[in-house]
Amino acid sequence: MLVGVPSEIKDNEARVGLIPSSVHELVLHGHRVMVQSGAGLGSGFTDDDYGSAGAEIVDGPDAIFADADMVVKVKEPLAQERKRLRPGQILFTYLHLAPDPEQTRDLMESKAICIAYETVTSPSGALPLLTPMSEVAGRLAPQVGAHVLEKAQGGRGILLGGVPGVPAASVVILGGGVSGTHATTIAVGMGAQVTVVDRSPEALRRLSSQFGNAISTVYSTRAAIAELAREADLIIGAVLIPGAAAPKLVTREVLRTMKKGSVVVDVAIDQGGCFETSRPTTHSDPTYVVDDVVHYCVANMPGAVARTSTLALNNATLPFVLALADKGWRTAMLQDPHLLAGLNVFDGKITCQPVAEAQDLPYTPARTLVENHGA
Repeated sequence: MLVGVPSEIKDNEARVGLIPSSVHELVLHGHRVMVQSGAGLGSGFTDDDYGSAGAEIVDGPDAIFADADMVVKVKEPLAQERKRLRPGQILFTYLHLAPDPEQTRDLMESKAICIAYETVTSPSGALPLLTPMSEVAGRLAPQVGAHVLEKAQGGRGILLGGVPGVPAASVVILGGGVSGTHATTIAVGMGAQVTVVDRSPEALRRLSSQFGNAISTVYSTRAAIAELAREADLIIGAVLIPGAAAPKLVTREVLRTMKKGSVVVDVAIDQGGCFETSRPTTHSDPTYVVDDVVHYCVANMPGAVARTSTLALNNATLPFVLALADKGWRTAMLQDPHLLAGLNVFDGKITCQPVAEAQDLPYTPARTLVENHGA
């Protein structure tokens, strides 16, 4: 199989789909790998590194989209990339389609085989290709929140951990999953007063056992969130419903009750965000203010630490990339229901039920289409 790795073109996105060691594994398995010149520089990998691993280096993305059997990326394809996709071509990347009808429509029209990292599952029910980036984003959230709380950034001028004689900041974390747990780890380490909100009693027990008296845990209700928001200096939104649009847990009405200069960091922005006032921002222009509350809603947060993120992502994706290349997409997915769960768009049809429901589109089970393809 010919595998192509284009440069990412999203604002300040420096991650890359495959690192040189991943390329080397594919080459050892008898595959060709084509890498766009400069694609790995943001993550610290040169063209020479890729060349030594056995990759063919090409200028620009044209040859990759025109010739590759499988395109491996990090972020969702932008409009100019979607126009290049071909029928039957495999696209393996993050997609986050639920809140993005324009991308969904373009991918349906392309008739490409679109597999989303974020809906690939594991035998335990986890999301193994989303987990590493959720870990990174969760750990970044208190860090960026602390920065935005600084007066020069528009915040209240509060040090997250306080100092002797001065209280630490009040941090509320919505969601006790992977991102929320990692955000809690860092926020506690920075000395903040941390409250984690979740609707799963099991998650709250796990967090209470892990962090003890260093945090408070609260069962999620609208009333509880509204009460906590009034006193919060920083709210981190880390709620995930796999494949679906994030629920709007903080309404505009609740936001108006928050302190002037308080901060919200929406880790869930890729799935539409969990604040009613959230809209995607970029690393070059990361914040905006609504009702005196500073919003940080960067849609590719892990791109800020591109090398760490790229290495963590490749650790998770490589086995699936090898399976698709070695066996072909049809056999690989029929043999692995967890990889099949990653199929979001196939032959112009939506094969991820939460995406179909979010956009009121027809849903076709992935296995039905894959089994009948070419039959």
